[in-house]
Order: sequence, then C-alpha cells, then structure tokens
Amino acid sequence: MAVAGRGRILVWEGASLWVLEGAGDHAQTDFHAHHAIQVTLALEGDFELRAAGERLTGPAVAVAPDASHIFNAAGRIAFLFVEPESADGQALIAAAFHGGALAALPAPALAPHLAALSAAFTANEDDQALTRIGRDIVSALAGSVERAAAPDPRVQRMLAYAAANLEKPLSLPAAANAACLSPSRARHLFVAQTGLPFKTYILWLRIRRAVEIYAAGASLTEAAHEAGFADSAHLSRTFRRTFGVPAASLRVNSRFVQADAGQASSIASASAPAG
Repeated sequence: MAVAGRGRILVWEGASLWVLEGAGDHAQTDFHAHHAIQVTLALEGDFELRAAGERLTGPAVAVAPDASHIFNAAGRIAFLFVEPESADGQALIAAAFHGGALAALPAPALAPHLAALSAAFTANEDDQALTRIGRDIVSALAGSVERAAAPDPRVQRMLAYAAANLEKPLSLPAAANAACLSPSRARHLFVAQTGLPFKTYILWLRIRRAVEIYAAGASLTEAAHEAGFADSAHLSRTFRRTFGVPAASLRVNSRFVQADAGQASSIASASAPAG
C-alpha cells in the first residue's frame, strides 16, 4: 500500500499519541469504534468527525469510548487515545462528555500545546519530547477535574491478569479465579466497571498491544502472534474494525525507546488517518 504521508506513534501507560501527516486530499475512515477516548487535534489542516447524527470539526474534538464514528481529514492531525479506566480517562469523561458521542474541546487552552506538538514533530524531536507534550495535553484537558474512584480491586486484578497473559488464550473463568470471584459475579462486575464484556475488552487490549509491537518494528505477523491474535489476518480485520483503516496502511520505522514513565514506541509513516 502506498504511503501518503508520515507519522509518529508514542505509547505509554494508559494512553498513546498518534501524529499523522497526510499528503493532498482528504482521507476518510470507515465507521468504527474503539474502547479508548479519542482526542482529535488539528495541527495544520482540518478534520470532521461524525457520530450518531452529530457532526463536529476541529481544532479539538473528543470521541466518547466505544462510540461508532467516521473521520475525514487533510493535513497534519494528532490523536490522543486515553484509556477510559485510567484516572485521566475518568476525569476527561467527566470534563468533556454530557450525553453525546462527540465533544468540542477548549481550543484556546490547548493552542500552546498544539503549537509545541507541531513544532516538535516538524523538528523530528525524540519520542520523550513528544510523549511529554502528549501528557501535557491530557493534563490540560483533565487536570482540573476531580479524579473518580479507582475500579473495584477485584476488577483491577482481572485487568492485571489479562494484561500479563495476552499472548495466551484467555478466558473469563481464569480471570475470575485470579480475582477470587465466581465467573457469573466476575462477568457482571466487569461490565459494570468497564462498560464492556470481558471478551470485548481483551480484544481491545490485544489490538493496543499489537500496535505497540508493530510500532517497535515488528511485522504484522509478529505483532499478531505476540499480542495473542490467531494470525495477521485476524489482526488486520480487528485493526480495521477498531480504527477504520487497514493495518497495512502503517509502515514502521524500527525504533523503540523509553518514555519518561513506561514505554514509548514510534511509527515513521502512515497512509491514512486513524481516528
């Protein structure tokens, strides 16, 4: 697949930052949905998001977790994907969303951060610098909101068990056992706390992990196997359903570094928007 632009992807605990620069005309995704909150930012160019009868343009728009949406853009666009179970994710949900799938974000407060991010991307600054700016943007959006209580400790144990065993077959009974719960109680508690069935959440963890591995320079086949997918075709189908574009639209530069806290990985070029 021809590369129509370039980009960088940085992954850290609870979030990731994608900076993508297209070439020429607007590119558009299919309708898709992902578990992360999506913060969409116009750095140089424009975009439009549509979801369930709603339509918003930039410079800064958030998409609620698990909301089906379609996206088109031209120019340089950034995405922040924030885990809704994280403290920042809970604060961002409380600050931004009031019943709809889309939310316009305060552009004046974000303007200095967007300028810094665009300049850092243009200068090809290192991954730590871009990660710091990404964290600053999340803090600017969610920092003033009181954090919600952490998930139930038993659900946290289920989440930890799943994250530690993604390369293996995973089942709800095994995760329930790790949390000292019956499968039926675990099923209800998990949905109540995360908003997703356990199986669906595992698929989200796998796709997030596959992106991180792929960004580190692995092939799609290697990323699929290490993240627990049956094969690269399974990963490709899931990627398209999650992000609305083919996984093969991303071409990887093998580079993997440490961010300030957690790991950050970088993708060098991309042919379509990911939102």
